[in-house]
Amino acid sequence: MHPMPIDISSTDALNSIGEVILLADKEYNLIWMNLKAKEVLGSIAPFYGLSGSDDFIGLNMDFFHQKPDHQRRVMGQLKDGHRARINIKDKVIADIVITPILKGQNQENLVGYMVMLMDVTSKAQEDNRKEKLIKDLSVPILNIWDGTIALTLIGNMDIERGEHIITTVLEECVQKRVRFVMVSLRGITTFDDSVRNNLTKLYDCLNLIGVECIVVGINPELAISIQELNNIPTFKDAHAGLKYIISLENSK
Repeated sequence: MHPMPIDISSTDALNSIGEVILLADKEYNLIWMNLKAKEVLGSIAPFYGLSGSDDFIGLNMDFFHQKPDHQRRVMGQLKDGHRARINIKDKVIADIVITPILKGQNQENLVGYMVMLMDVTSKAQEDNRKEKLIKDLSVPILNIWDGTIALTLIGNMDIERGEHIITTVLEECVQKRVRFVMVSLRGITTFDDSVRNNLTKLYDCLNLIGVECIVVGINPELAISIQELNNIPTFKDAHAGLKYIISLENSK
């Protein structure tokens, strides 16, 4: 193996980058890593039966793949770069970016590869992040008017989701000084006590901070199930709800 020469000034620059960076020769052998890589790979090494980050040096990239032949085909066709989301031993998630290192601009003068691992995080943290994203998407809040937001409820409304919606809406109202919240039930197919209790709790919480809450999207079938929502104003559709909000604004 003929190590690829590393320029000292280049390594200083790579060490100053806060991402995991490794260099490999054109036979895919790892020959150098920056300080961030030493730090991060030290915790990953045990997953591969290695004692520390230094043990990665000299390893071929085939060592890390279940199907080395497939990976070599990908690398063999690499021209501008390759990016993928990888799962390391079902313990760590990261974005990997592999870029060819060329001597000059000629593709045939390949001298090696730069491998970057970005957004390195544990599998548990990644799962929590995905769960938070799903929860955020489950509360689609729209700004439809000055001081007015709309929330469309879709799917099931259990206690946990109801608590999340209430917390999210309250934070939105406080941060953006919202005066009216219009809750649409057009995505709700079944109205049960869980939906009723969550709506009542949302209305009561908003009332405490001086925000008016109305409910829209009441079709005939849903109206039979709802019967009455205490003192919460209800309307057939968003148009009727907006007219009500505008009339309240004009009466001030």
